[in-house]
Amino acid sequence: MKTEISIKNIKSKFLDKVEELSEENLYACYQCGKCSAGCPSISEMDISPGEIIRLVQLGQEKEVLDSKTIWICASCFTCVTRCPKGVDLAKVMEALRQITLRKNVDYVSPWSIPKEVLSQVPQTALVSCLRKFSA
Repeated sequence: MKTEISIKNIKSKFLDKVEELSEENLYACYQCGKCSAGCPSISEMDISPGEIIRLVQLGQEKEVLDSKTIWICASCFTCVTRCPKGVDLAKVMEALRQITLRKNVDYVSPWSIPKEVLSQVPQTALVSCLRKFSA
């Protein structure tokens, strides 16, 4: 993975927006890795939770918002309880999802869910899925 870093990216509105929506200070994170070490969904993620924070710090908006990690995060708060600096990564992931959804980009289309799945999945799960993954 090649990441181009420039001062323009680091002093970006993207970081400011994420911090505003999540109400978290992302510079408090010193990359200890405890969030990633305890994450039960890490095996499904393409970028670890700690790397997500680092990429946001570096202003890598496209790479972060295009990752599947922000959608896989279950907001189980394991990372929050393990963070020695008290950074609420679940809030950060939700902020990143909101930034994507506010661009009117849906992660899940209701029309793409097979009819067999619709008949087997509880309605509450479908509503939760569509509320979390669609604009």
